[in-house]
Amino acid sequence: MLQTPLLRDASPAKARAEIRAGRWQSHTSGIAERHVQGNVVILPEASAGDFLRYCQRNPKPCPLLAVSEPGEWALPALGTDIDVRIDVPRYRVWRHGELVAEPTAVAELWRDDLVTFVLGCSFSFEQALRDEGIALRHVDEGRNVAMFRTNIATVPAGPFRGPMVVSMRPLRARAAIRAIQITSRFAAVHGAPVHLGDPALIGIDDLSRPDYGDAVDVRADELPVFWACGVTPQAAIAQARPEFCITHAPGAMLITDLLNHQLASF
Repeated sequence: MLQTPLLRDASPAKARAEIRAGRWQSHTSGIAERHVQGNVVILPEASAGDFLRYCQRNPKPCPLLAVSEPGEWALPALGTDIDVRIDVPRYRVWRHGELVAEPTAVAELWRDDLVTFVLGCSFSFEQALRDEGIALRHVDEGRNVAMFRTNIATVPAGPFRGPMVVSMRPLRARAAIRAIQITSRFAAVHGAPVHLGDPALIGIDDLSRPDYGDAVDVRADELPVFWACGVTPQAAIAQARPEFCITHAPGAMLITDLLNHQLASF
């Protein structure tokens, strides 16, 4: 498998080509890093209306970038050649709220009633942080970002409800302050952090045991900084138990043609 640095400066088309060919099946942190990445949720049309309202009521963890028509696998607003059935490194397939498979393509499972939702991802603001000289340990170590379920409840919509999931990056105080300023400009990809400091205050018992992704060290001179995460819908899917659903595997995102700076609000 190719190493992340070889794809860091890749074009989105090149990165997607590697994914389609099966040569990249892992997380996408640091890949095509100046381009927007998206969380993916694919639901039957019968469940799509409730999920759309769930996203609208919870814009921090579920910022909508695109919604397809039923049965459409192309996403022209996000890229000229995107095929959401084969352009994600690893998918998750859910039946009645239970995870049943993690394939690298879902073309054989495609149905004419499926609606695709693409949600903003914090990987998109990481490039802005790195441009400001803020080091991100999981990127430097080639790891997936650490993600945790919290005690922060999301606003329900129909059967969709559950806890907010957050991603965590350890930063020194000065870097944390600057990171808040920078990410506040990117509401479409989760915006400013939802918490920093004591993880127990948001229901996280052990930073060395993330619910998703890879653990990274938090050093004595650092604060854990937590951003809302687009894995939140997967917790809601487990609660809603739709008869069928496809999502991305945590950290394995859809890489789009959009540039990160295009999402900045100022």
